[in-house]
Amino acid sequence: MNNGKRPSSGSAGAAKAFGRLLKFHRERAGVTMEVLGKHTSYSKSQVAMIEKGERRPKDHFVEVADRVLGAEGALKEVAETIAPSGVPAWFEDYLEEEAGAAAIHWYENHLVPGLLQSSRYAEAVFRCAVPALDEVEIDAAVDVRLKRQRVFHRTPKPHITFIIEMIALTRPIGGAEVLKECLHHLLDTAGLPNVEVQVMPPDRCTHAGLNGPFILLETAERRGQLVYVEGQGGRYFLSEQPELGDTFTRYGTLRAQA
Repeated sequence: MNNGKRPSSGSAGAAKAFGRLLKFHRERAGVTMEVLGKHTSYSKSQVAMIEKGERRPKDHFVEVADRVLGAEGALKEVAETIAPSGVPAWFEDYLEEEAGAAAIHWYENHLVPGLLQSSRYAEAVFRCAVPALDEVEIDAAVDVRLKRQRVFHRTPKPHITFIIEMIALTRPIGGAEVLKECLHHLLDTAGLPNVEVQVMPPDRCTHAGLNGPFILLETAERRGQLVYVEGQGGRYFLSEQPELGDTFTRYGTLRAQA
C-alpha cells in the first residue's frame, strides 16, 4: 500500500538524484549552503551531505528548500521517490563489491564488525549515530546490515577473516545483554568453515593497525584486490600500488600479531 504516492525506489540512487537536483536549483538561485541551512534549520555540512546523497532529506527540508529555491515542486516530486534504504549513497559501491567478493579481510578496532553484529547490537550502533537517525532509517539500516550476512553462505563460499581489538568485544554497546547476545552470534559465525576470527591482545607493545580500521576485498574469481577505508573525514577505495600492496602487507602483519 503506497497511500496514493509514487512507489518508492528505496535506493540510495534516488537520494543521489535528489542531491544533484537540489544543488542545481540552489546554484541557479544563487543561494549558498549556509543560507539554505538557515532557512531549513540545517547546518552547512548537513546540506552538503544531502547534496551528495549521503543523508535522506526530511519532509520539512524538502518543502522549505523547494519554496526558497523556486523549484516549483520539482524537489517535492523527486523526494517522493526516496525511501530510507539503510544504505548511504557512498556505500553502494562497497556493498556491490562485498556481495561478490572471493575473500573479505576485516580489521576493526572499536566495535564488532558489521558482518558479525546481531540485530539488537546493530540497532544499538545506529542509535549512537550523530546526527541522530529516525526510527524508519534505523529499521532500514539494521535490515540491510543483517541481509549482508548472507555472504557467509553464498556459493561459492568466500574466505572471510576478521581481526578484532579486544575493546570492541568488551564495550557494552546497547548494554550487557545486547553485547552477550552479539558475542554468541559472533561465535556461531566464527564456527563456519569459511570464517576465521582473531582477537588482538590489548597488551601488545607493537601494532600494525594504528592508522585505524579497514577492509580488504579480493574481487570475484580473485581477479583483483581492493581496500576500503572509512573514517570521520570520508571514505574511499584503494586500488593502486603501492598503497594496495602496503595495506595487504599490513593486514598480514596484524594476523601474525593477533
